[in-house]
Formats: sequence, structure tokens, C-alpha cells
Amino acid sequence: MTHWSKRLFAGGILALNMLRSAVAGPLQDGAAAYERGDYAMAMRLLRPFADQGNALAEVSLGLMYQKGQGVPQDYAQAVIWHRKAADQGIALAQLSLGLMYPNGQGMPQDYAQAAAWFRKAADQGIALAQNNLGVMYSAGMGVPLDFEQSSIWYRKAADQGNADAQYNLGWMYSKGRGVQQDYVTAVEWFRKSADLGNADAQNGLGSMYLFGQGVPQDYVQAVVWLGKAADKGNPVAEKNLGWLYENGLGVLRNYAQAAFWYHKAADQGNPDAQSNLGVLYAQGQGVPQDYAEAVSWFHQAASQGNANAQYSLGLLYERGLGVPKDYSQAFQWSEKAANQGDAQAQMSIGLMYAKGQGVLQDYLLAYVWFDLAASRAEDAELRDAAVKNRDLATSMMTPSQVAEAQKMASEWVPK
Repeated sequence: MTHWSKRLFAGGILALNMLRSAVAGPLQDGAAAYERGDYAMAMRLLRPFADQGNALAEVSLGLMYQKGQGVPQDYAQAVIWHRKAADQGIALAQLSLGLMYPNGQGMPQDYAQAAAWFRKAADQGIALAQNNLGVMYSAGMGVPLDFEQSSIWYRKAADQGNADAQYNLGWMYSKGRGVQQDYVTAVEWFRKSADLGNADAQNGLGSMYLFGQGVPQDYVQAVVWLGKAADKGNPVAEKNLGWLYENGLGVLRNYAQAAFWYHKAADQGNPDAQSNLGVLYAQGQGVPQDYAEAVSWFHQAASQGNANAQYSLGLLYERGLGVPKDYSQAFQWSEKAANQGDAQAQMSIGLMYAKGQGVLQDYLLAYVWFDLAASRAEDAELRDAAVKNRDLATSMMTPSQVAEAQKMASEWVPK
């Protein structure tokens, strides 16, 4: 996922430095007042120059209204002053308008206008604007979806050292969006951004080490980089770090640490972490065994469409662990996972149809799900069991029913 650059307000110092170097006297005094944090004085000194059309004073007022420095925060006033300066070609004001339009700050939300102002600033070499224009092309916001254009603008900003753009360009290379997929180049850009402290890039680099993409697989290095990102609160890194602790890869196996990191990611809504944390509670690994707590985490992940959690939640309803036994609920959750192609859930659904648990008994549909499970199971034991159950279902069916079931299984697609 690509990310915006929003670090605008360091530009306030840039604008006022330009003021200080350009003109001595009250204008320079206004810049000095801003730098020492006396925003009310800066506003008083700069306002007359802005009223006379001084573009640098105009953008400075725009920034102060935007941040609420020396005046109450007022996006509408910020837009007025930024537009005055932007119309005179001040790139910082153009960037500011680009950032305000997507959020509807001081004017109606308008992605096309945001892209237009980002382009003006980007054409003047402003890295933040170049990155954000790349994001808009990548998302098709205000401009046609165009990954090639997106990668062009990311590269312009990345070459200037913009960490967000370096991460975004690395992501494009890792996915083959707008550029030929190249894990080695993705690693290079992730590393540049990660060295600048970008948490998403640190997670990206750690993930490349985790899966051996663009670099030799190295769990120790994965732990290092994922740890850096996790310490900054990156939920994907927290989840991945928890998985490494759970499996003892790159670190000594430690279920308590796994639970710790899963919990951090789960609290941020990461469905994989929520599902994994549910498993630890169900098994009592790193945390006291607590089926009710497992149900809670599985439910949160399942509601976001996580197939593993949906299957696990169905299993707990089927067995009455942490919740009253309820075959109807078991069927509903297992079916959601089965429809996504989860072989264990498909096996479970087949058994429910065969036994008439939570659903009317139907050997034809049982056959369909057993057949799907057999064709998708990676585990040999599960595959053999699915084949055996499919054969048992066959013995309860007519040849025409078997033919219909085979046709249904062959035409099935994940939902």
C-alpha cells in the first residue's frame, strides 16, 4: 500500500527563511518572530506585507491559519492566503492546497483539484508533491489510474531522498506495478527508506528477509527490521514479529512474546493478528487458556473476512467451547471460510451436510464440499479423509446425483 507525504509544516520554516534572506526590516522581523515561537507577533508583522501581495508573506499567513499559530485555526482563511500565493507560483502554497483539497479543509473535497495543485508544485521539484501526485495516480484519485505515471513521480521524489516515495517505489517494484517486478530493486528502495526511519519500509525490508525475496532468506535480519517497525507501532510488523516468536524463527520460540506482539497488532484491527491471538488463547500458549477470549478475537477477525478465524469460530461453536454449542452458527461461519477456499472449512461443511448438523442433511452437497476439500488440501491426512468421506457420500447417492455433484464441484469458484 502506498502512502502520502504529509510533512508540510517544516515548510513554514522554509518560507520564513526565504523571507528573512530576501528582505531586511519588518519582513525579516516577522520571520524571526515565527522562529522563536511568537506567532502573534509574526502575524502582526507579516499581515501588512501579505495585504500588499507579497507572496511569501501570503503563504506564511496561510500556514499559520492552517496550524492555528497566532490565530485561531481557520482552514477557509488558510485556503484564501495559500491560493493568493499559489497563483503567484509559490510551490509551498501549491503543495498546501494539494493537501487541503483531499481532506475538504476550507473547501469542498476535490481530488482533481488536489492533483492539479500537486502537479504545479511537483513541476517545481517539490518532493512531497511529487510523491503525493504518484499516490493519486496509483489510486486513480482525481486522475486516471496509471501505475506507470505513479512510478515516474515516485522516482522523482525518491531521488531527492523522500522516504515515503522511496518506500512507495519499493512497493511498486515488489508488486510489479508500473515497473517490471524486481525484488532486488524493491529491497534497495526499502532499505534507503528504512535507513531514514520509515516504519513501513522497515516492515517491507523485514518481510523481504522473512520470505527471501530480493535477499537470501534470513530470519535474524527479519527480526531486526520488523522489530524496528514494530517499535514504531506498525501493525503488520507487529503481527509478523509475533509469528516469528511463535515459530522460533530468528529468535528463541517464546509464546508470551508472540502473544504480546499479536495483541499490539490485534488492538489496531489487524485481522491476521486477531486470528493468531485467538489460536494462542484457544491453546493456552503464552496466555492462560481462555476459549471465551479466543471466541472474541476470532469473531473480530472473522467479521473482517479472515478465513482462518471464520473456520476456527465455526469449530468453537460446533464444540461448544467459549460459546454454547450451536450447529447453526458453526455452519454459518464455516461456510464463510469454505466459500473462500479454506480446505478445512470445506471438509467441515461436508460433514455437517452429511450429518444434518446446522443444516438439512444433503449427501449431494456433502459430496461437493468433500470433493473441493480433497482437491485443495495441502495436508495429506486431510486430503485422504476428504476422499474417504466423498466415497462414503457416493454410496448414499444415485449415479445422476454423483454426476450433478461432480459438475457443481468443477464449476465452483471462491467467493
